[in-house]
Amino acid sequence: MSRLQTSDLSIGYGERTIVNNLSVSFPDKQITAIIGPNGCGKSTLLKTITRINPHCTGSVLLDGKDIFKENTKELARKIAILPQTPESASGLTVGELVSYGRYPYQQGFGRLARKDYEVIDWALQVTGTSDFKYRPIDALSGGQRQRVWIAMALAQETDIIFLDEPTTYLDMAHQLEVLELLQQLNREQRRTIVMVLHDLNQAARFADYLIAMKDGRIVQAGPCEEVITPSTLRKVFNIDAEIGTDPRTNKPMCITYNLLKGDSFREKETLPDRTFAITG
Repeated sequence: MSRLQTSDLSIGYGERTIVNNLSVSFPDKQITAIIGPNGCGKSTLLKTITRINPHCTGSVLLDGKDIFKENTKELARKIAILPQTPESASGLTVGELVSYGRYPYQQGFGRLARKDYEVIDWALQVTGTSDFKYRPIDALSGGQRQRVWIAMALAQETDIIFLDEPTTYLDMAHQLEVLELLQQLNREQRRTIVMVLHDLNQAARFADYLIAMKDGRIVQAGPCEEVITPSTLRKVFNIDAEIGTDPRTNKPMCITYNLLKGDSFREKETLPDRTFAITG
């Protein structure tokens, strides 16, 4: 089942086409990760689906309605977006920034109600940023800022959350904290999560559905086992990958890889996939 899908979507800047006639559905109440090389259109697609960027042709449908014709405030109650490079929040405290997530629910003079404050405190708590509530954003590290921006997206209380590289600036431990938080929101609150990730193994570990893109088109989409394969990674990243099975999740993982060049690439295109399990 899918509440959100694109149909023949084309996106471009000037005369340059970034995404061309792309049709894809995002599974409802699941975690979807979009993977692909730099410049393939991942972030552009995400920004267009969330109406940050315009589109050339085609449509983006949410609950059967074209999002480009939706009321802005109504749409903001359905989808939240954490962009790759959030806008500057200089001069704001953490609590003030997270309170912006409540904008779609404010009426009259925009005063916050008790419900708003409760949601803000919850978002700060689950992202581990409660201690920063009264601290200026400018005083935080890059990783701390990233968690605060995620808290703002959570405070929006939408069924669908989009995140463009949410683990940017975070060390390994905090990357896991963020991804486990998103997984928890999906499992316990049935929120639909769509995110762009660069780390293939993180994508395979935390996503239920993967979309592999290259040159503005979808090369492969489906469960992790259908996407994290040697043949797909050859097509998408031009690498010869050894794929194993994660002993903790039983999901596929990229063990190692070599860059394919020239004749080597053409030879590898004809070879069968190789996968093996890791024990221990």
